[in-house]
Amino acid sequence: MSPTHRPRPFPRPSLRVALAAPGLALGLALAACGQNGAQVFSGYVEGDLLFVGPEEAGRLTALDVSEGDKVTAGEVLARVEEDLQQAEVRAAEAQMKQAQAQLENARSPLQRPEEIAILEASEMRASAALDLSRIELARQKQLVPKGASSQANLDAAQHDYDEKQAALDEARRRISAARIASRVQEIDAAEQAADAAKAQLEAARIRLARRTLKTPRDGAVQTVYYRVGELVPEGRPVVSVLPPSLVKVRFFVPEAMLPKVALGQEIDVTCDGCPPMKARVSFISDAAEYTPPVIYSREERAKLVYLVEARPTDPAAARPGQPVSVTLGPKP
Repeated sequence: MSPTHRPRPFPRPSLRVALAAPGLALGLALAACGQNGAQVFSGYVEGDLLFVGPEEAGRLTALDVSEGDKVTAGEVLARVEEDLQQAEVRAAEAQMKQAQAQLENARSPLQRPEEIAILEASEMRASAALDLSRIELARQKQLVPKGASSQANLDAAQHDYDEKQAALDEARRRISAARIASRVQEIDAAEQAADAAKAQLEAARIRLARRTLKTPRDGAVQTVYYRVGELVPEGRPVVSVLPPSLVKVRFFVPEAMLPKVALGQEIDVTCDGCPPMKARVSFISDAAEYTPPVIYSREERAKLVYLVEARPTDPAAARPGQPVSVTLGPKP
């Protein structure tokens, strides 16, 4: 193993650090008296990490950040190979075009414009033949009463006129039928297929976009778990980011002191080598627990305390894992 290659166990959901050896436990678990008789509690700073990684396994092709970098929401952290997803997008686009073509075909007339033009020409020919038959019928109706033509000629002219009228009606109906689109059921099925193809294309594009890993919030890069060329398993993070808003101060209050703590209460936080900072209580546990193992002593092992969390007003001044001293301010 390379000296610079770090093992990558599955990361825990927060940054924590042991605060003291068992010999220092008593001062951390219990409230102490500070200046002016104020009650001082020992605790530590913790940060809840955001883990950013691919939803599907793939090889890391690009890493755009390093540990300690400041990142803003939406900034690209890394990229995972996307050949398969790109192929899926192309296939979905082709399917979408096919579905749209089928829908347009279902909505269009049953016959092409050229075929309809042929039918219209037949209509004109039938109309002209009907006009000629109408003239002949009118002429026979004038000649028969005068004895210049026979009744048989009149009957033949009437029959020819009726035949030409039927031919014209048939030509017009053919044109009307040619202009009718597919049945309603066929159009509805084509529309459903087009909607399904559109949804599949959108899903393929989303899968492709997720191969580019972006930070969801502003923060600082804490740990890089994989390097370019390594295979990232499904569900494993590539980078962890700590947003300032997820930094908190944790301390434990004995039962006797619990009534003096309230949500929204301001507290003073101090640490070694750093300026004092303010925080507000954001969480008070409703259940007692034993003093955490990193801060209990053998003598105080049975002591029950309540967990309290507070959000710093200036998260940038708090460093996760740092031991701190907490002094309660007045209750709101």
